[in-house]
Amino acid sequence: MKKIHQTAIVSDDAEIADGVEIGPYAIIGPEVKIGENTYIGPHCVIEFSKIGRNNRLVTSCFIGTPPQDYKYSNEKTYVEIGDNNIIREGASIHRGTPNGHKLTKLGSGCFIMSNSHIGHDCVVGDNVIMVNASGLAGHCTVENNAVISGLSGVHQFTRIGSYVMLSGGSMVAQDIIPYVIAQGDRAKPVGLNMVGLKRAGFSAYSIKSIKYAFNIIFRSGLSLEDALKKLEDEKISSEVDHIVEFIKGSKRGISRPKRTDNE
Repeated sequence: MKKIHQTAIVSDDAEIADGVEIGPYAIIGPEVKIGENTYIGPHCVIEFSKIGRNNRLVTSCFIGTPPQDYKYSNEKTYVEIGDNNIIREGASIHRGTPNGHKLTKLGSGCFIMSNSHIGHDCVVGDNVIMVNASGLAGHCTVENNAVISGLSGVHQFTRIGSYVMLSGGSMVAQDIIPYVIAQGDRAKPVGLNMVGLKRAGFSAYSIKSIKYAFNIIFRSGLSLEDALKKLEDEKISSEVDHIVEFIKGSKRGISRPKRTDNE
C-alpha cells in the first residue's frame, strides 16, 4: 500500500507504485513515476522524473527541477533515476536541456550525500558516491563506481572514469582516466586507486596491467597517439582497453600527472 502524508501535494498524473511512502510537505509534480518501496522524505520537490525501486530520498531533495541554463525556456525534459539509491538532505538533480540529452540520468546503487548537485544533462553510472557539497556542472559523465569526495567541483562536459577516487576539494577541468586517484585545483592523477581496485576484487594481473598502461601513457616519453597504439596492439586486458577507449573519446583532453624532476 502507498503511504502519503496528508500535507503532501501529489499531481493527479503522478504514477505512484505500491509500497511508496511520501512524507510531510513533499511536492510531487507533473509527469512523475515512482517505483515500488521508494521513500520520499519531507519537503522533497520532484517533477518530470522517473524514479525506480527502493530509493530513499531523505529530505528536501530537489529532483527534476528546471536546469540552471540561460537558454532553457521551459521545454519538456526529464530526469531518470535507477534503483536502490540514497539521496540525502538538500541534494539536487536538475532535468536535461533541449540542446543536451533532454535527460539527466542517475544509475543504481548510488549514494548522493547532502547538498550535492548533479547538473543538467549529466549521465552518472552505477554505485557512484558523491560526498557532501560536491557538484557536477552540466553535461558531465561519471562512470560506474567512481567516488567524488566532498567539496569537489567538476567542469561542464568533463568525464570521470570508472573507479576514480577524486580527493576532497578537487576542481576538475579535464577528463580523469579510469582507475586513478586525482586531486588538486585543476585535478591531476597522482596514482592508481589501489585500495578501491582491491576492494572491488580486481585480480593482481588486472591491477598490474592498469599500472603498466598508466606508465606507458604518462611516463614512457611516447606521444599520446603512439602510447595508445602500443597499448591497442598489445591487447593486454579489458581494463587497458577501457582506458584506451576512454582517452580516445575525450573532447576536453585528459588530465595528466605533474611532471617529476627527471622527466
